[in-house]
Amino acid sequence: MTTQTRHPPDLVQKAQEIALDHRDSRFLFTKNLVATSAALSLFGPLLIADRYQFLQEQARRCNGLDYLQVFEDHANPDGPNLWFIEDWIVVTALLPSDY
Repeated sequence: MTTQTRHPPDLVQKAQEIALDHRDSRFLFTKNLVATSAALSLFGPLLIADRYQFLQEQARRCNGLDYLQVFEDHANPDGPNLWFIEDWIVVTALLPSDY
């Protein structure tokens, strides 16, 4: 039995699926941030907060982003990725398996 060692995460934003000038690319990621326990356990609150701040800067610069933003963990290519989803109330940081 082999056990894979996880490396410290290296989260890189994946290009969103819709164009930045698409009418649905309008989310600014300014709402309160919540995170699932699985996301917090895997990536930690400081890294999640850092990536959220990065998203806020991106959204300001681009005048909005798609509601779903994905960060790939380049240090651990077998995943999982970290997702941020903005809805009407909050922004949630979660793993794909939490969805």
